[in-house]
Amino acid sequence: MMVLDAARSVAERHLAEALPRRWNHVQGVATRAEVIGPHLDGGPVLVAACWLHDVGYAPDLGATRFHPLDGARALRDWGADDLMCGLVAFHSAAAHEADVLGMLEGLRAFDDPQGLVRDLLWYLDMTTSPDGERVSFDDRMAEVRERYPADHYVSRALDGSMADRRGAVDRAESWLSSVGLAGQV
Repeated sequence: MMVLDAARSVAERHLAEALPRRWNHVQGVATRAEVIGPHLDGGPVLVAACWLHDVGYAPDLGATRFHPLDGARALRDWGADDLMCGLVAFHSAAAHEADVLGMLEGLRAFDDPQGLVRDLLWYLDMTTSPDGERVSFDDRMAEVRERYPADHYVSRALDGSMADRRGAVDRAESWLSSVGLAGQV
């Protein structure tokens, strides 16, 4: 529990005041993860990653202004393990965005932790609105397209990453169904 309290505290300290809407999103993602946690080996890792996945947006941490990389680097500097750093670095198809930005080499300083915890993090991130509400994957992707102009790196990377995103969501939803959590998170 102490690790989860620390993850929440770090996220709150860096996001709540500076980026309140981002903080709302993070709270929504992590609150949903807390429902999943008891049903999953690695549940505490998932919950902590959900609290920390967007910490790189914090103005005081934004060395590159690419939040997955800035967040992973900050976590590494604070002593987080390789798994947590990798989950943050690669969350929600970040490799596609890094490629568009020319930052893929920087991201490769971290390992991409394939597997269920990663898929669930992506699922929760991509089915939680900026205000912290549960939304469908399709609605969230439409919201992202509306929020960013067509020439923004997020928009440019979205089409190329859609199969990876959809795959993670499908795998997560399948697992949630298998443990009786479909529709509950």
